[in-house]
Amino acid sequence: MKKFVSLIALMVLLLSVIGVHAQDKVTLILGSWRTEDVDGYGKMIALFEASHPNVEVKFEPTLNTEYDAQLRTALDGGAGPDLITCRPFDRALLLYQAGYLTDVTKLSGMEHYSDVAKSAWSTDDKSATYCVPMGAVLHGFIYNKDIFDQVGVQPPRTESEFFAVLDKIKAAGITPLDITTKDSWTTATMGFDNLWPNFAGGEPERQAIIAGKAKFTDKGFVDVLTSLSKWAPYMPAGHESIGYADAQQLFPLGQAAIYPSGSWEIPLFESQADFKLGAFRPYQPDGADPKDCWLSDEVDIAITANAHSAHPDEAKAFLEWLTSQEFAQAFADNQPGFFPLADYKIDIKDPLAAEFVSWRQDCKSTIRIFDQFLSRGDPGGLQLALDNVYLMVQGKETPEDVAKKIQDGLDKWYKPPTS
Repeated sequence: MKKFVSLIALMVLLLSVIGVHAQDKVTLILGSWRTEDVDGYGKMIALFEASHPNVEVKFEPTLNTEYDAQLRTALDGGAGPDLITCRPFDRALLLYQAGYLTDVTKLSGMEHYSDVAKSAWSTDDKSATYCVPMGAVLHGFIYNKDIFDQVGVQPPRTESEFFAVLDKIKAAGITPLDITTKDSWTTATMGFDNLWPNFAGGEPERQAIIAGKAKFTDKGFVDVLTSLSKWAPYMPAGHESIGYADAQQLFPLGQAAIYPSGSWEIPLFESQADFKLGAFRPYQPDGADPKDCWLSDEVDIAITANAHSAHPDEAKAFLEWLTSQEFAQAFADNQPGFFPLADYKIDIKDPLAAEFVSWRQDCKSTIRIFDQFLSRGDPGGLQLALDNVYLMVQGKETPEDVAKKIQDGLDKWYKPPTS
């Protein structure tokens, strides 16, 4: 009888424990600027939840143009998502310095990331890393293979070849370039950032700008702005009033031949386009050595925990899972065009993503030129580019004007860092 009573008591205890755990299921909110990634993140999150049944993660992205401001407002008000998707370099650094982001330096699994991978989310002295690196993206051009076959053109490698392709496409009555200027960041990012490494000299030139040994008024930068200023006749009619989100719809609907952008657009376009997609790397100036090519290869996206989350243990578990090989492969599978930054051997199955990443075998890599150090003052280098590049494409400023405005703006405050 005593054994029976003890057994009943044990069962009651177990049931009560199970009930407590069921009631303790925690929901984490994951914020992001990638509204187009709902399906992909849903599949990745399902893998995490399968091994963490007491944690539910809800992916709640914000429009990319509104993410930074809304996130900062929420954090300043003592709220914000439990898990925060981190922009690279200064925008995330400012949030960390304000006490909003968790230090992940000693997080289990961080040994799988190189110093380069962590550089976009580390303090200047490298003493702390505050976001778990997830992926890099590559700039380039995505194109409609069916239109190229119809018109009879091949992916260009040089500037002259590029404009010759655009002329043939335009002569066929098709819009060559799907990029617009209502949102000022599009031509600054998907135009200037895409092209400058091959025209100005890549990573050595970026380092020279940072060191104060080169200027944006140098010939290479004026040349890239000049090349970009020639895009306007090939862009959609009324591009001045077409926003980025609308432009994203033109290309997959077959209404333009080439989309200047990068690998991050692959998931959206593959889900919408009913034609064959291809990609070609950023074109080089005429006469350049084909082997001396550069890529804008961006450490682009990371995740951390809100330092004031009500569920720090569960958030930490999610961050540790992000450092696993399971996540790295799932990220590559479900976010083609975002290339994992962990050191695991990953199989890139998506053909278009594989095309992008293959360029690394032939070309050297650098990053967006304004990301490191050059946007910390007022006016920052990125803001100067945003304020002027789109106006140049609209024909309201000259390449020389833009180069001078960027350099003059930086000269007001920028001092090269001392080692």
